[in-house]
Amino acid sequence: MNSADHAHIAVPAHLTPTQKASVLLEAMPWLRAYKGATIVIKYGGNAMIDGSLKRAFAADVLFLHQVGLRPVVVHGGGPQINAMLERLGIESEFRGGLRVTTPEVMDVVRMVLTGSVQRELVSLLNETGSAAVGISGEDGGLLRARQRLATVDGESVDVGLVGDVVEVDPRSVTELLEQGRIPVISSVAPLLADPTTVLNVNADTAAAAIAVALDAQKLIMLTDVEGLYSDWPDRSSLISRIGVDALEALIPELDSGMIPKMEACLRAVRGGVGQAHVVDGCQPHAMLLEIVTDDGVGTVIYPEHTKCSRTRGGQSL
Repeated sequence: MNSADHAHIAVPAHLTPTQKASVLLEAMPWLRAYKGATIVIKYGGNAMIDGSLKRAFAADVLFLHQVGLRPVVVHGGGPQINAMLERLGIESEFRGGLRVTTPEVMDVVRMVLTGSVQRELVSLLNETGSAAVGISGEDGGLLRARQRLATVDGESVDVGLVGDVVEVDPRSVTELLEQGRIPVISSVAPLLADPTTVLNVNADTAAAAIAVALDAQKLIMLTDVEGLYSDWPDRSSLISRIGVDALEALIPELDSGMIPKMEACLRAVRGGVGQAHVVDGCQPHAMLLEIVTDDGVGTVIYPEHTKCSRTRGGQSL
């Protein structure tokens, strides 16, 4: 799809013409600043389940692509995996926050992630063109992983075919970007010691590793909350911006569900990614508003050696 074809900003219909013009004028300097930038987006949570949110997400990704950015989407699919396991009568078990992944469960994980979730997103992105291409961590040697254990009551426990990404070869993704494509990547990876064995890897950590390997300007994490809170569930404690050192100190105090995402953001920014953002995937177009407006709507994580501001001059590109 040509980047100039039908690019537009979805401006809320209830705004007055003057307010709509203000939104457009505010967005344009950001779009100029980010032209050609690689942005890795971790797609997950309710944004993957609700039909209208799916379409809003696809519209945002297409818009970024059409105005000259280079989006890369990395996705998981926990709810869809759970639903398929239930349909097949296979018990879902979690230990230490990790899915116990037997070979039988791994077959379902691969089928759902690469055969269902990914295909649906690629189809949405390709409704008006053919830019999106689906691949998995298995393709082109993109990812390699090592098996990991869960920690339960202080003890290490085997949870089967679960892994951590340890190597990324980004050439297959870079080639797609250079062709003007939108890579859509499912989070499974071959075992480093035996590529015939495939592991289920956390999509947050996979997105962070891919962002580092691509030298991305941004990593964007879609969650089911507005961003990072210093005192969850007190929503008045939303943190607009935070440096990596402060984030590292805060992580032990966070809700357990947010810890893997924030650890992934921390690794990404310390690995050279310009900034990481946490935004609410339950709000249509939150990702777009975070990128192209002065105030943003989520949390931005930035390197301590740079100044971070929601104004254009403080952005680290």
